[in-house]
Amino acid sequence: MSVVGFDLGFQSCYVAVARAGGIETVANEYSDRCTPSFVSFGPRNRSIGAAAKSQVVTNCKNTVQSFKQFHGRAFSDSYVQSAKSNLVYDLAQMPSGSTGIKVMYMEEERVFSIEQVTGMLLTKLKETAESALKKPVADCVISVPSYFTDAERRSVMDAAQIAGLNCLRLMNETTAVTLAYGIYKQDLPAPEEKPRIVVFVDLGHSGYQVSVCAFNKGKLKILATAFDSELGGKDFDDILVNHFCEEFGKKYKLDVKSKPRALVRLYQECEKLKKLMSANSSDLPLNIECFMNDIDVSSKLNRGQFEEMCAGLLAKVEGPLRSVMEQTKLKKEDIYAVEIVGGASRIPAIKERISKFFGKELSTTLNADEAVARGCALQCAILSPAFKVREFSITDVVPYSISLKWNSAAEEGLSDCEVFPKNHAAPFSKVLTFYRKEPFTLEAYYNSPKELPYPSATIGRFLIQNVVPQASGESAKVKVKVRVNVHGVFSVSSASLVEVLKTAEGEEPMETDQTPKEEEVDSHCLHHTVQYLPRLKSFSSLLFQTTTEDAKQEKKNDQPPQAKKPKVKTKTVELPIENNLDWQLSSEVLNMFVENEGKMIMQDKLEKERNDAKNNVEEYVYDMRDKLHGVLEKFVNEADRDTFSLKLEDTENWLYEDGEDQQKQVYIDKLAELKKMGQPIHERYMEAEERPKAFEDLGRQIQMYMKIIEAYKDEQYDHLDELEVTRVDKHVNDAMVWMNSKMNQQNSQDLTLDPVVKVEEIKAKTKEIYSACNPVVSKPKPKVEPPKEEKTENGPVNGQEGTENQPCNPDKAMPAGTEQETAENKLPEMDID
Repeated sequence: MSVVGFDLGFQSCYVAVARAGGIETVANEYSDRCTPSFVSFGPRNRSIGAAAKSQVVTNCKNTVQSFKQFHGRAFSDSYVQSAKSNLVYDLAQMPSGSTGIKVMYMEEERVFSIEQVTGMLLTKLKETAESALKKPVADCVISVPSYFTDAERRSVMDAAQIAGLNCLRLMNETTAVTLAYGIYKQDLPAPEEKPRIVVFVDLGHSGYQVSVCAFNKGKLKILATAFDSELGGKDFDDILVNHFCEEFGKKYKLDVKSKPRALVRLYQECEKLKKLMSANSSDLPLNIECFMNDIDVSSKLNRGQFEEMCAGLLAKVEGPLRSVMEQTKLKKEDIYAVEIVGGASRIPAIKERISKFFGKELSTTLNADEAVARGCALQCAILSPAFKVREFSITDVVPYSISLKWNSAAEEGLSDCEVFPKNHAAPFSKVLTFYRKEPFTLEAYYNSPKELPYPSATIGRFLIQNVVPQASGESAKVKVKVRVNVHGVFSVSSASLVEVLKTAEGEEPMETDQTPKEEEVDSHCLHHTVQYLPRLKSFSSLLFQTTTEDAKQEKKNDQPPQAKKPKVKTKTVELPIENNLDWQLSSEVLNMFVENEGKMIMQDKLEKERNDAKNNVEEYVYDMRDKLHGVLEKFVNEADRDTFSLKLEDTENWLYEDGEDQQKQVYIDKLAELKKMGQPIHERYMEAEERPKAFEDLGRQIQMYMKIIEAYKDEQYDHLDELEVTRVDKHVNDAMVWMNSKMNQQNSQDLTLDPVVKVEEIKAKTKEIYSACNPVVSKPKPKVEPPKEEKTENGPVNGQEGTENQPCNPDKAMPAGTEQETAENKLPEMDID
């Protein structure tokens, strides 16, 4: 079973796997642990990762990046429309209204959904993991930003399915970092001690996330989170790019944003400059040759100027920090450590502000880039039965408060209630009870839209079907289970109708009205009752109470004795639920995307094989052309060399003209044609290289057997049969004659001709003489047994009978008075195996 964690980053990705030795971040085919989040589309195939990033300038319109920000968003979303100006590729609207990416692929214009493109990237990460583990990968844990809403999370889940992955959990990035930190730190407090409070700051390329976690002996509990999706590495890059676009417009009269290729190059250089400014405070140059219209551009910037330009962004750093402290009501002296991760966390001005806010040095225990992937892999190991991991329980939180609203009876209007407040523990389930006569709809929504980095507060609508009144005509009792699952996604997971069968005085109850068995993560779920009361039109019309078994028992004990009530028989009927979720891919569309991804994977494989066949021809041409005037020169005559050289030159020209785009079989045939001329030359060279050693091995064998024959009459070999030794002698002499003859013939043979004797023949002769001679000369001497010692029989001493030397006969009675003595002198028996 695979145990893999994927950090699906905005700009780059990391893959971590669990092995017997622990968690390891693995490298891709370029021996780099960082895989760029790029996908490039070509006329025959796709390139993903580092190969795609290398095409970002040459194929800029069809190389996509930064697409993570469009998950679960409509094309008409104001955020999408504003982001288009900084993109070099085109966006388009999907039939469902969501955002798609328009590119040229396979010589035609195609529009891919964000889920498809992310699925392509996950396919690449999956291949990297499979290459490291040497086995198929399916189960995994994938990271997402803490501020992702339900629609964005469901979109990432769909992308995982397209890539053929079984996502065991979508894990918040700060939660993954928390888990990685908890495993790394071995000095967590004991259960009876005060929990240790750690603040985690994750400043990545896409946003700024802060969480507060309490550690207590293997128990990790997120207390609060805060975030700012407009404060990330990309926002600092945008400021730099806009600055230089304005400068180059004034200085060189260039409209940089009108040329996608120039804009891409500027983004690349600004990202490098940003990293350099984190380590240097002096003026740093920015030079780009042939930037636009064959014009070279140059400029310079220092850290101080950069911080002035980013003053507006830097002012936002303290907001999320202050927010988590207010949410948890903690004091700064309560904080044990402040751990900082994320690529953009290396900006000095940000570190200074965070350190100043908490009044302490920042901790960098974890690898700033790989911590998220390692935490995800660790979570996957915890969820996997194939690994035994140190016991850890981690409790996440709901990032936004979630409410439900529904229509009451026709005369009562709309009712609602908050089911999961902000920072409520997750995953978690609650059971709500309604009294209805007909099907009804629940609408889930975020009740604090201002906190959302998302335009719509609606989560989804859930129609509870097949609700009918009781036989008496009264409203039926309907239990609805709502849940925030391990992925952080809200759902109405089940609904059931409680039917009253009959009421009888003194009859024993039949307990069938039970909550469906909860999963382990829901073992502490609360049971809430939501009951409609007539003629009340406010929130007080809801009976919203939380009860536990202890509370029920306490309340029961407080009541005075009552008359025996009739016993009620009930049964529970599961009700179907119709989900209407924003931007959720239908099963038909999802299956189509999975099928299309399979076809594209096969096309990529075929194109790779075609390119490999072409590269094999090109490699053979260059290799043989150099060797014909090098190591192979002595093994080919001048006429054949000239002919072959001309053939190689023609093939090289063909590769860059008519052979530029041919089928795989054409290249295979072309290589076979070249090898037909070059292989004999190469074989002569290899024979000449290996022949001396083969003759040496044969000669050594012959000399060894000749020495044994000469020493045949010595004591060491005098046990050998004379006739067999004579046969050995004949074999050895014949082999020596054969070897001398072949060596003489070969020495007089021109190297440009095929050899007189091949290496395989020499090895066969060596094997032949060994088989004929070795059984004879290696025959061991017969063993000589030493003479047996004679036994001396002594007569009785002092009148005793010699019973010890007599054979034991159980039928013969022992003399009186000796039975006890013999038993006492008898040694213990020992079985020898």
